[in-house]
Amino acid sequence: MIYVDSSVLLAQLLAEDRRPPRTLWDRSLIASRLVEYEVWNRIHARQLGASHGEAARNLLARVSMVELSPIVLRRALEPFPAPVRTLDALHLASVDYLRAQRLAVSLATYDEHMANVARKLSISLESLDE
Repeated sequence: MIYVDSSVLLAQLLAEDRRPPRTLWDRSLIASRLVEYEVWNRIHARQLGASHGEAARNLLARVSMVELSPIVLRRALEPFPAPVRTLDALHLASVDYLRAQRLAVSLATYDEHMANVARKLSISLESLDE
């Protein structure tokens, strides 16, 4: 199972210089419900709702969502091995929650800082190279 953060979804949607491999979308994907808000926030901020809305809905539909439960939120309040931004703490707490459920999960992200903290938490990283 691959946990995808918003950087991966937005790279796919916005056709950035970097894009995840096509094969990623055939895998079992999961993310915090938070990604839905992050993606739509960026789509609306760029006024791309009309042109990218359907693609955003379709892409988000491919991802199973983990709710921001009290357990996840409590973990996000605890320290991490390095300082993290609030949203990154929520993503990493979601991955920790999934691992506590004994799910084999790796993280797909373009955010180098989050990737570095994930490594310190022994979270395996998914390669995004084609």
